[in-house]
Amino acid sequence: MLRNVAMAVLLLLIAVVAGAMLLREWWERPLLVPAEGLILQVEPGDSLNRLSRRLAETAVLEHARLLNIMGRFLGADSRIRRGEYHLPQGITPETLLLLLQSGKTVRYLVTLPEGITLREALELIQSSEGVKSILTGPDDPSLLSLVAPAASPEGYFLPETYQYERGDSDLKLLSEAHRMMDEALAEVWQQRQTELPYSEAYEALIMASIIEKETGLAQERPTIGGVFVRRLERGMRLQTDPTVIYGLGDTFQGNLQRKHLIDPSNVYNSYRHHGLPPGPIALPGRAALMAAVNPAPGDALYFVARGDGSHAFSATLKEHEAAVRRFQLSRRSNYRSAPESR
Repeated sequence: MLRNVAMAVLLLLIAVVAGAMLLREWWERPLLVPAEGLILQVEPGDSLNRLSRRLAETAVLEHARLLNIMGRFLGADSRIRRGEYHLPQGITPETLLLLLQSGKTVRYLVTLPEGITLREALELIQSSEGVKSILTGPDDPSLLSLVAPAASPEGYFLPETYQYERGDSDLKLLSEAHRMMDEALAEVWQQRQTELPYSEAYEALIMASIIEKETGLAQERPTIGGVFVRRLERGMRLQTDPTVIYGLGDTFQGNLQRKHLIDPSNVYNSYRHHGLPPGPIALPGRAALMAAVNPAPGDALYFVARGDGSHAFSATLKEHEAAVRRFQLSRRSNYRSAPESR
């Protein structure tokens, strides 16, 4: 009798050990993931049971019930985080559970270039893969609320490269860009020169947006900033084409004409109105912000595009008119008012 019991116990131990070895072999065996990997989307409310069944149906996972049992035993089934996960070739049931608890989801990138308008930035974001579009346009009430008390959200978003997950909204991305601009503007405002013709940081933001639109050359930004600051200090009009073009909006067809420059109804027309325009005209980068609060010293009051992307600066109207005749009235066939790339 005792011998039979001992034999039964021995057989049970052998079975347990064999089962444990098989379980360990399955636990450490790579899933049948293709060479390029696999994307697994975990939606809100997805359970481990639902995910394992989905992987089993596509022949990626063997013994889905085992994964559920191990998940409950380890407490992983209650710690799964939503998002889009990349399953690389070689991932095992063990590392799969760790990944689903890590929150290390697939990240996408969207870059907002310096000098684009908010409308262009929103179009770029909304056309990016996986972004959820909830904003109706640059004047959406959510954006106006975000930048209050500013009357317009234009310019209040920092051009940078931003990471996001599939399903993130355009508002979430722009909220982050706005937070970054707030921080950058506050930082440069603390580093501003004394006796600048600005009453608040928002005016420096407006100036930075104009500087950004006038040149793509980093070395020219402080010089152009100096020109505009001196013009403000002397009560001169800024007389810069990008402000006029911005005010024309969708009516601008690519050809700035005299009728546009003499139109006083365009509140952004810096040829007819003194001082800064009522708001920014683009998204300025950090360098343009710094140029607005730390303009280069000098006596230049005018500048004109040379045709190679750079500008010629002049201290007197006579010098400026000569530069215009040289660079504008006798344009070469390869004339460019901006650099080839920003």
